[in-house]
Amino acid sequence: MTGGNESCIAGPMPMSYLSCLTYILQEWTGVEHIGDYLSYAFYLVWVLFPLAVVFILPGVIVALFYISILLLHIYKRKNELKEAYSHDVWTGAREMLATLWDGHGRIWHGYELHGVKNIPEGPGLVVFYHGATPVDYIYFVARLHVTMKRLCHVVADHFVFRLPGFKILLDVHGVIPGPREACVSTLKEGHLLAIAPGGVREALFSDEMYTILWSDRKGFAQVAIDAKVPIIPMFTQNVREGFRTLGGIKVLRSLYERIRLPVVPLYGGFPVKLRTFIGEPIPYEPNITAEELAAKTKAAVQALIEKHQKIPGNIFRALMERFQSHKKDD
Repeated sequence: MTGGNESCIAGPMPMSYLSCLTYILQEWTGVEHIGDYLSYAFYLVWVLFPLAVVFILPGVIVALFYISILLLHIYKRKNELKEAYSHDVWTGAREMLATLWDGHGRIWHGYELHGVKNIPEGPGLVVFYHGATPVDYIYFVARLHVTMKRLCHVVADHFVFRLPGFKILLDVHGVIPGPREACVSTLKEGHLLAIAPGGVREALFSDEMYTILWSDRKGFAQVAIDAKVPIIPMFTQNVREGFRTLGGIKVLRSLYERIRLPVVPLYGGFPVKLRTFIGEPIPYEPNITAEELAAKTKAAVQALIEKHQKIPGNIFRALMERFQSHKKDD
């Protein structure tokens, strides 16, 4: 090995570092023309690097989730004695995580929240379009807590409750799986509650056309009627450009319908501009049916999409919107 290194720098024309490395590898492996193989490998890395990045970036969000979980466990350990005497020992933890996620939203997406005046002081049901990930909802909850000190509970799919380590995170932030009775009870206790009627299906199989995939779901409307609360429509601009899915592959759609698990790969994590818009509340009406209220809510969310989202969505345009001013409406 020493002889190989010496031969690299010997003579009137010393080799470059890369040439020397190639020479040493060739001596070690006995493979002739190894430099050609290395050049081809470097070329593949250069070509495939952007593709790798778009599948790696979603892992950043997963990492933030587990950092949040770790912080909660540390917080719990430090406040075990207070738990017996405090009305809500997790208040400080929620503020800590809200600051963390709000900071991430500001830095990575220039996140903005508009229409907060439309959120009632009392209970209300927030109904929103579900992007490929719920990251926009997380930013919304964080900003709501930072600016208004309010907690918004949310209904999540059952598979979320089976994710390893997530129990403490879900408990602290009031995430519930349903059913209708639990949702009504949460609202009657005076809390905000959020739900995306499209759920995982809308997350995975909607696309840059921002098609609402609610099917004939009306359970959320019945919850609002039973709890006698208004519905607050919500939509986040460019949420489909931040993260996208491979939901257009038919075999993945068939697989999801069979096992009901989110088996469709995600890609993205692009630092596009995200703006969440909260529409005017749909007030409680005692004589309205669930079907009528569901249709009215869908129309309200669709109106927000048509007003604030350029269709079809475009990733490059969404990135450029980071540098454009926007007139605030609140």
